[in-house]
Amino acid sequence: MRAIGKPGAQVVVVGNRLDVGTVAGLRPRLHDAVDEGEGDLIVDLSELEMIDATGLGVLVGTHRRAMGAGRRLVLRGVPPRVMRVLAVTRLNRVLIVEVPMAAVA
Repeated sequence: MRAIGKPGAQVVVVGNRLDVGTVAGLRPRLHDAVDEGEGDLIVDLSELEMIDATGLGVLVGTHRRAMGAGRRLVLRGVPPRVMRVLAVTRLNRVLIVEVPMAAVA
């Protein structure tokens, strides 16, 4: 994971796994990003290949923390496989998923 600073928003890039083996290092970084930043917190999932229930829990927890801080958590670059998981769990109704401009046109 790496954070990229942008005016008015932060972008956090997640690696290829978001699961029980990686959340211990990711959760505090996401929470710090919420606590220390302003504007939208964009979580770039374009490199994500695998997510489990623990990873989904981290996204939901970070979403709640961001809302409490008056911010939004926005998922960017969600791969189709991960989007299906969000749809099956109905988290696509809770979490904000950025729609690529090509999909809008």
